[in-house]
Amino acid sequence: MDERKDAMPEETTNRPNTPEHEELMNMEETLAYAPMEDVHPGDIVAGKVVHISNDGVLVDVGAKSEGIIHLQDLSHRHVDRPEDVVKLGETISVYVLGYEGEEGSLKLSKRRADEQEAWARLEEAQKTGEILHAPVVEIVKGGLVVDVGLRGFIPASHIARGYVNDMTPYLHQVVPVKVVELDRGKRRAILSRKIAMELETNAKREQLWAGIEEGQIRHGVVKSLTDFGAFIDLGGVDGLLHISEMSWGRINHPSEVLMVGQEVDVKVLRLDPEKNKISLGLRQVLPNPWEGVEDRYTVGGLYEGTVVRLAGFGAFVELEPGVDGLVHISQLASERVHQPSDVVAVGDRIWVKVLSVDAANKRISLSKREADQDIADGALATHEHHDEVDANAPLGEHLAAYHAGDWDDEEPS
Repeated sequence: MDERKDAMPEETTNRPNTPEHEELMNMEETLAYAPMEDVHPGDIVAGKVVHISNDGVLVDVGAKSEGIIHLQDLSHRHVDRPEDVVKLGETISVYVLGYEGEEGSLKLSKRRADEQEAWARLEEAQKTGEILHAPVVEIVKGGLVVDVGLRGFIPASHIARGYVNDMTPYLHQVVPVKVVELDRGKRRAILSRKIAMELETNAKREQLWAGIEEGQIRHGVVKSLTDFGAFIDLGGVDGLLHISEMSWGRINHPSEVLMVGQEVDVKVLRLDPEKNKISLGLRQVLPNPWEGVEDRYTVGGLYEGTVVRLAGFGAFVELEPGVDGLVHISQLASERVHQPSDVVAVGDRIWVKVLSVDAANKRISLSKREADQDIADGALATHEHHDEVDANAPLGEHLAAYHAGDWDDEEPS
């Protein structure tokens, strides 16, 4: 393509006389009679696109002066059709290259004008530290080529933190870049995506910490899952959503509730700016299953549940996700029980009878012994007679130690 940058009239004399070539030659002949005192080589002027052919563009630069932009002078990118770069009637900036041909036709370059403006913009961005955004147009040995109005280069070491083995995913992406080095003489513009991303992340982090408060509801994206919880990207800062704060019910792994990339609303539970830590809660923004629990579980009623935990003093039974009750060891069977595992195991589905409900303290006392007796008597819906629970008995003592959701011995990190 560079060979075509020489005088167009000499090239066209060796070409077949196609309508497009004849049209361009007629354009050049017309220019020979145009007064051009107002434009000089090296000027950057505004011009209006007045004609487009397959090989070039005719531009009116004012004062009845018109010039030609050859195809290779339209853009620093490869161009097949002038219409992909300019439109008829569009006003563009052009660089005056000089005159060509026997008739002295005015020769213009949109590419040179764009590059001049791009260099000025890059130099200003380097001075101010501004982050630019540019599309990746090519993958070359050692890095990426981006379009910043001219060809800019991102070395592989400046694409991201760590080693980038495959650069293919970056092709055609618009990426943030920071100007690292400029050399007009060598036409070299070195840019860094890694530095730009670090600066953007720091700015987002400062903005988030300036406005975040405990108790706020924040929107985030699940960044990663671990055995103990999930890290939520709040926009520049990751917060930890501990597994104990994900659901009102018991879960074995965060993947039962969340997936990477999922958008969620979470509540800010605790902040530690010095350590850059944020503790989050998900169940706090979900409906509380203990609300209206007295209406769903009436004293004396029989309900089926799942044994979810055994303790020395009894068994915890899940009536619904987030609502568990305690079957004291004395209420497991009619005979004396030495340890709960003699009667039930985790995962068992059993019938229980509700002895008392304390929604305020999230406590429900249950009896398997009475439920078994009622079922034996043929009552599966509601048992109208039940024993009063003595608050001073061992059952009352152990209920004080029970609180729904207190499954883990260690505190959320």
